[in-house]
Amino acid sequence: MMESNYGDSTRTQAAEALVTLSADRQRLARRVQVPWALMAGFGALGAWWVGSAWSTNPGAGYEPPQTGWIALLGVLVVCHLVQREMGLRFRSLGARANLAIAGIVVSCLALFSISLGLASLQLQWAVIMTSLTAFALTTWLAGIACRSAVENLGRD
Repeated sequence: MMESNYGDSTRTQAAEALVTLSADRQRLARRVQVPWALMAGFGALGAWWVGSAWSTNPGAGYEPPQTGWIALLGVLVVCHLVQREMGLRFRSLGARANLAIAGIVVSCLALFSISLGLASLQLQWAVIMTSLTAFALTTWLAGIACRSAVENLGRD
């Protein structure tokens, strides 16, 4: 039978090391800066998609713009760049980040619908306002999602 040479002092040291590592992780999470250029990339893609309603002809023969797929591809590219720069895994973002992402989707869909309404009224020039709103909202909410994801990593 083998006896353990490790006593309570080793357990205490291990617990102290875990506390120290957890504190280091939280400190690192607080120091991480949101890459606003990449968040603006998300904003630009949202604005581009919302603005694509400008060139449509809503009505009985409406066909959605084909640029939606290109915007989705752009979102995937920016997600890859964010993951590469920050090391975030999108599977473990946290509830607040997921809520911000849902806010991006809902707000862009609403703004796209408003843009379609403006285009149907022959007010294509007003789509600029919905596109700028999409840019601002998407950039801001993407920053919230990014910051929340980093804070979530600090807590894990």
